[in-house]
Amino acid sequence: MEEALKSFHLADLVNLVPANVLAILLTLALSFLIGLEREEHKLESKSYNFGGVRTFPLLGLCGYMMASLSPNEPWMIGLGFVVIGALFWLSYRKKLEVSSTAGLTTEMSGLYTFLMGALIFHQARWEATALTVIVLLLLELKAGLESLAVKIPPSEIFTFTRFLLISAVILPMVPDRDFTNLHLNPYHTWLIVVVISGFSYAAYVIEKIIGPSRGLIVAAIMGGIYSSTSTTVVLAKKSKFEAPNHQYAGAIIIASAFMYFRLVALLMIFNWNLGMRLLAPFTVMGVLFLLVGGIWFWLLGKNHEKEKTDIKLESRNPLELQSAFVFAAIFAVMGVLTAYALQYLGSSGIFGLSFFTGLTDVDPFVMSLTQSSGNVLTEQTAASGILIATASNNLMKGLYAALWGGDGVKKYASMSLVGLGLISLLALIFI
Repeated sequence: MEEALKSFHLADLVNLVPANVLAILLTLALSFLIGLEREEHKLESKSYNFGGVRTFPLLGLCGYMMASLSPNEPWMIGLGFVVIGALFWLSYRKKLEVSSTAGLTTEMSGLYTFLMGALIFHQARWEATALTVIVLLLLELKAGLESLAVKIPPSEIFTFTRFLLISAVILPMVPDRDFTNLHLNPYHTWLIVVVISGFSYAAYVIEKIIGPSRGLIVAAIMGGIYSSTSTTVVLAKKSKFEAPNHQYAGAIIIASAFMYFRLVALLMIFNWNLGMRLLAPFTVMGVLFLLVGGIWFWLLGKNHEKEKTDIKLESRNPLELQSAFVFAAIFAVMGVLTAYALQYLGSSGIFGLSFFTGLTDVDPFVMSLTQSSGNVLTEQTAASGILIATASNNLMKGLYAALWGGDGVKKYASMSLVGLGLISLLALIFI
């Protein structure tokens, strides 16, 4: 007896129950949960509302029954849907007599419950359960969703719409094949635009959520994910009006640390082997930048006034279509320049191109190397080029800090960026 109990599992018990009984029980359970939520809403509102813990289970069972009466004829479910819809129309008219601002949430929930029963009969049980969870979340999060609608300005909704445009609308229409002997692939080009825009958009959204008044550290991290070069320029200019400005020097270096972490993530997405080759040196450099930035920020700044919190980086919207097309064009040009530099100048041409592109924005060049690596470039040459580009970029940021920063930024941030940029070149020995 004891051995028989040990070998008995819950699945055995479930198999003893007929499938249609389990389907009816699932219909009752899910529709009861919706009815319970609507019952609570009715008690809180203290006004007329259709249905509750008894009505909604009945609606679910009606949907199940209508589907079972004619399993191969969807018109039966459609007929039941029309009848239930007419009842809800009468209910809504009753609510309008009480309040001119009455909503349709309960009526729509009832229509869903009817269709849910039909879904379960047709063995779409996972779909019915998942959709019911979503419905319950939408019903329960009413206050939060309505306040969110007030907090989000129309411009931000339009911004997200643009992200959907470049990712879900334009990307699937772009041809996924190589053109010319340079292996220019429009789909890969636009995919890179989408991913980099997504990284920048994530930083942009977090910045908007946190608000314009925030600490230097948070500003440095978000700016580093968005663009460490523009963050360096903004913080250097602000530091002129703050004395002492050691903390600004530390924040600028911390922003550059997150440039390395962002590039590692992008490399892993678009070229795993190249990303693994640069994982160790970029991680070491990112941590080293964090340590040096932390020293200037906390050790030199601890005896001075409190950290400034009114930092506003004025981040540009990262999803402007013009910017996306410009990035795609620059990326394509970088791919062509890389191929010709390798063809006519060899590896030295790639390294020279790496140095000069690092003086501006490294993203298009780094992404072009992810596509060329293993194709027209060896991984080692591509990794070396990326290291040179990031080192060059740090040298340029050091120059920006020296030109536009206050005394502390000129002394500490500029020297640190130049010194760390040169140190990063040591990784060329090991990759």
